[in-house]
Amino acid sequence: MTDLNIKVHHVTRVEGHGNIIVNTKDGKIEEVKWEVVESPRFFEAMMRGLHYHDVNHVAPRICGICSLAHSTASIEATEAAFGIQPSEQTILLRKLLYHAETLQSHVLHYYFLVAPDLLNVGSVFPLVETHTELVLRALRLKKLANDLADLVAGRKTHPLTPVAGGFTKFPESSQLKVMKQRLTKALTDLDNTVKLFKTLKMPDFTRETEYIALKRPDEYAFIGGDIASTDTGTAPVTNYLEMTNEFCVPQSTAKFSKHNRDSYMVGALARFNNNHTQLLASAKKAAEELGLKAPCYNPFMNNVAQLVESIHCVEDALTLINQLVARDIKPEKPVEKVKSGRGIGAVEAPRGILFHDYTFDEKGILTEANCVIPTNQNHNSIQKDFEALVPQILDRPQEEVGHILEMLVRAYDPCISCSTHLLEVKFV
Repeated sequence: MTDLNIKVHHVTRVEGHGNIIVNTKDGKIEEVKWEVVESPRFFEAMMRGLHYHDVNHVAPRICGICSLAHSTASIEATEAAFGIQPSEQTILLRKLLYHAETLQSHVLHYYFLVAPDLLNVGSVFPLVETHTELVLRALRLKKLANDLADLVAGRKTHPLTPVAGGFTKFPESSQLKVMKQRLTKALTDLDNTVKLFKTLKMPDFTRETEYIALKRPDEYAFIGGDIASTDTGTAPVTNYLEMTNEFCVPQSTAKFSKHNRDSYMVGALARFNNNHTQLLASAKKAAEELGLKAPCYNPFMNNVAQLVESIHCVEDALTLINQLVARDIKPEKPVEKVKSGRGIGAVEAPRGILFHDYTFDEKGILTEANCVIPTNQNHNSIQKDFEALVPQILDRPQEEVGHILEMLVRAYDPCISCSTHLLEVKFV
């Protein structure tokens, strides 16, 4: 059996720096490692000492892709600390905005980052010539989601109008009606995306593990609710530290997490496994057509779960727009109430459950902050998947083994940082 000496430095088509290390000798595994080498960024330390107005605008800078998730988690934590109850209109607008975030991130992932692997090319650029309509469809969906976010939040990346207690600017009903027409047309693009993915085969790999996501009794949860585990049931968001259990490992500048088992997974597949019965009918139909059934233990199917969620988000966005137009959007002054206290915001970022935990003094100055990022919670799951998968593919050529492991990392859609890198593969 050929010895394997694999060093992928850095994995491409992900956000940030991550390395894959595999060494085997005489058919025995000596080392299997998922390395995270991204420089620490210390956002929690930077936000301490800031007024809550500034905190809510600095927090989205944690991520350029998921800035709306960080904005919403930050705002929800602030409102919880101050005892602010947002209006019904604010809640509807936040949900609509959140669907824009989820759609744009998912489309970016399964079309631009994952599809090249499934179509046997190195990047999306060759697909411009060979699969022109696929690329145009992806761009249409991405632009639609970005435009919806721009309409509600002022801009997609690092939003302007969402603040604690409400919004500072509101979309017009006429603008929402135009957006409704575009969202309706987008369902055709998503139907064609389902048809495409029905022809593409995900790698066959399963590892039974724990899946953690938010859960609500009334809807497929993206904002608020309890923490749900496929192993242990539900717990209040205030118990998030007991669920995440972050710890440090030598090969990573990011923390790892574990709960009931040696690892757990968050993200679209975790949400599906916990909340699939609450998907809208068209999303359930797509899941059935794509062979996605709960419980699903194949991490590569996270790509498919993202597509299913995209359909759910567009359908629910149409309902939210109908509700907002029917009630006639009214300018509302954000609720402002400052007091000392601690609050926790929990949302489902596209890549998984996200926590912001803030403590403020009586003047609204942030004194303590803790942010638990989805990808930090997934790093340990990636490592454990490596340890389970490598023995199953040891008999394959070294290049193929390296590529399958890269695909596994990409399936998690990790947001290691807010940058992307070229790929260098060195076999040593």
